[in-house]
Amino acid sequence: MILVSACVLIRTSHGKFKEAVERIQQIKGVARVFPVLGRYDAVADVECPSISELGSTVVRISRLAGVVFTETLVEVQKQE
Repeated sequence: MILVSACVLIRTSHGKFKEAVERIQQIKGVARVFPVLGRYDAVADVECPSISELGSTVVRISRLAGVVFTETLVEVQKQE
C-alpha cells in the first residue's frame, strides 16, 4: 500500500501545548508528534492512504482546541 506522507507544523496557543499534543496523538493517520524549537511548537508526521484523507486529517488537527495555526509539507515522490 502506498501512503501519502506529510509533516504538519503546528503552532499552539500559550499554555495549551500539552493538551493539543495529546489530542493530536489520538487522530487516525498521525504516526508521531514531537516538540520543536522555533516558529512552531510541534510537528506531526502524518501518513494516509490518499491525498483526500490527508486533507481531512490536517483539517481535524487544525480545528483542535489549542491549535492556532498549521502548515503542511507534503512529501514529493522522487522522479527517476
